[in-house]
Amino acid sequence: MSSGDEKRGETFVMRGEARSASEESISFSTFIVGLGTAVLIHLGGAPNPETGQTEKDLPLARQNLDLLSMLRAKTRGNLTAEEEKLFDGLLADLRLRYVEATKR
Repeated sequence: MSSGDEKRGETFVMRGEARSASEESISFSTFIVGLGTAVLIHLGGAPNPETGQTEKDLPLARQNLDLLSMLRAKTRGNLTAEEEKLFDGLLADLRLRYVEATKR
């Protein structure tokens, strides 16, 4: 497949110098907010960081929302109170936005 035929599903591409894992530590909260941001981008609620354009892609939004929902179910009982509050609030907000987006 040539680069012109390339089809990509990523939300963003990381550029710049590679850093070691210890320099790039990520919290669980940052991880789920990143996944939530992907949902928001695919709902057309934020510009795509690659193109700067606001685009709606409901199937990708749904896929990322389902991923967050599965992750929430699998982590139930293993999160701090702060993480649970963030995760539940994020899911509730994104689910509402998804339903609203499908009605337009």
